[in-house]
Amino acid sequence: MILSLFRRHILAVLLLSSSLLLSGCFYIFLGSVAAAGGYAISQDTIQGEREESFNNVWEAAHDIVSIMGTVNSESQDLGKITSIVNGAKVTINVSQLTSSTVRLKVRARKAFFPSIQTAQNIFIKIMSRVDK
Repeated sequence: MILSLFRRHILAVLLLSSSLLLSGCFYIFLGSVAAAGGYAISQDTIQGEREESFNNVWEAAHDIVSIMGTVNSESQDLGKITSIVNGAKVTINVSQLTSSTVRLKVRARKAFFPSIQTAQNIFIKIMSRVDK
């Protein structure tokens, strides 16, 4: 009896998740992230490349994360900022790819769980600040 009930719950979860994937909601989410100039590379990380100077992206990242939360550590030489934003541990990496291209990577985890919404929000705000 318990095994039968367990199987029904598993089946319900599988049907629900497959219907969400097939309904297009997942693709709309990925499309909105891509339109913002980034893409998800894992459940907790968003990254994107841009033709911009390292210093402009670094300053924008530092300003945004300082406004949104508390900076725990930073190293411009390594291109890394760690902070706490809305209770999530956020790690920002800025890397120089070519002489004119920079990669911005934002990772957010809250209580051992991915917080992709926090990462996406920070990423979009940084890229918007760079545009100004």
